[in-house]
Amino acid sequence: MLRVTEVFLSIQGESTQAGRPCVFVRLTGCDLRCVWCDTEYAFEGGESVSVEQLVDRVATFGCPLVEVTGGEPLLQRDCIPLMKVLLARGYEVLLETGGHRSVEEVPTEVCRILDVKCPGSGESHRNHLENLERLTPRDEVKFVLADRADYEWARAFVRDHALHERCTVLFSPVWQRLDPKGLAEWILADRLPVRLQLQVHKVLWGETPGR
Repeated sequence: MLRVTEVFLSIQGESTQAGRPCVFVRLTGCDLRCVWCDTEYAFEGGESVSVEQLVDRVATFGCPLVEVTGGEPLLQRDCIPLMKVLLARGYEVLLETGGHRSVEEVPTEVCRILDVKCPGSGESHRNHLENLERLTPRDEVKFVLADRADYEWARAFVRDHALHERCTVLFSPVWQRLDPKGLAEWILADRLPVRLQLQVHKVLWGETPGR
């Protein structure tokens, strides 16, 4: 069984899949407390649903792209079976994870969007660096940046770990805190091999839950 906060259809606002219609399965619960978190409503509550019931609910939207997110989805044991069933049903599956839980058991067919927490999040000490060794070209690494100090930390992290040689690297500004134009200029000035990520869903709908 899984604890589920919401299942909804929206436009994928992040990753290299930004702009595509996507079904989001938001699982309940998170053991991180990032200071800029925009999904605190998913920390508790939710409803208990079986894997099969959840997959049937996903099917009602008629959309081939599914993202499993949270909260922190990998806290729930049945998250892995859920992704396996979705893959078996022919879905393209994305996993958004905070990066502090091992992704070892996540099916290789899943695109793992792995957060690396910067100091501005208050949770950078929780990064599970062993996950970096498991990255493939299918996967993506995301840095959410609150300020220039976060940018410089992330820039050094990317270079030290040669992340751009493993997979796509995303730099995303904290919504309404770090100027996206300024971040773009820093990336260009440093010729950094990363992709600027803006949260398209927030541009369209603001911070409305379930969008």
